[in-house]
Amino acid sequence: MHKRRRDELVPYNKTKRVIYMYRRGKRRPASIWMGGILLGLGLLCLLYCLFIFVFVSFGSWFFLTWGAGGLVLLGWGLLLLGQKTEKMPGWLKICWGVLVGVGLAAFVVVESLIFTEFGAKARPGADYCIILGAQMKANGPSNTLQRRLDRALVYLRENPETLAIVSGCQGSNEPVSEARGMYEYLVGAGIDPERILLEEASHNTCENLEFSGRLINRQENSVVVVTNNFHMFRAMRLAEGAGYKHVQGLAASAYPWTLPNNLLREFMGVVKDFLAGHF
Repeated sequence: MHKRRRDELVPYNKTKRVIYMYRRGKRRPASIWMGGILLGLGLLCLLYCLFIFVFVSFGSWFFLTWGAGGLVLLGWGLLLLGQKTEKMPGWLKICWGVLVGVGLAAFVVVESLIFTEFGAKARPGADYCIILGAQMKANGPSNTLQRRLDRALVYLRENPETLAIVSGCQGSNEPVSEARGMYEYLVGAGIDPERILLEEASHNTCENLEFSGRLINRQENSVVVVTNNFHMFRAMRLAEGAGYKHVQGLAASAYPWTLPNNLLREFMGVVKDFLAGHF
C-alpha cells in the first residue's frame, strides 16, 4: 500500500454532488409526482386570482390570498421536483406534514358544515326578516347583495305581515350605507317603507345580528335571516350565539365563479368566530 508522506499535499475540502437515480421504466419517486401536482395547483391559484382581479368586480382584497397561496404551492412544488426536501431535517419534515395534515382536515370538516346550510329554507309567517349586508356600489347592490335582496323580496311578498330589517354600515368604498341601499332597493321593488327597519352601524356579520337584535325581542320574535348559501352556516351559528331563540335561515344563491373564493373566506371566518367564542 502507498503510504502518504507527511509533506504530501492533500485536498483541504471535498465537494460532493448527489445524483438521484431511478431505474428506466420504473415509477418515479413520489416527490416528483407530488411536485408536479403542486406546480399545477399553484398555477391554477394564480390564474384564479388574476381572473377575479380582471373580470370580477370585487368588494375586498381577500382574493389576493389565492395569489399568495399559489406562490407557496409553486415554491413547494419546485423544492419537491429538485428533491431539495431530502436535505431538510427529519423533525422539520414531520412538523410540516402535521401542520398540512391538520389544516386539510380542519378545512374539510368546516366546509362540510358550511354545505349543510346551502339549501336553507324558512317557514312562512316570521315576525322579522333580517337581510345581512354586503357591498353597495355606485350603480346599486353588488351581485352578492342583490341575490340576498331578491330572495328576501319573494319571502316578503308571500308574507305581508313580516317586517324587514336591513343591516350594514357604509364602508370606505361605498356611496351609501348598505342598509340605506337595501332600503331603496326594496322600496323600489314595491315593499312598503313602513315595513323596513334600518340598522346602519354594523361592520360585520357578528354586529349585523347583534345590532339588529336590539330592534326586536330575541326571546319571543320569530326571525328569518337572509344571506347567501356559502354564508348561511356562520350566520345561523352567530344568530344562535347572539340569543335568537326562534331563528331560521333563508339561503340565496351565489355567483358561481366567485364561489371558491367565498368558500375559502368563509372557512377563515368560521375559524375566526369559533376561536373568538362567538358560537
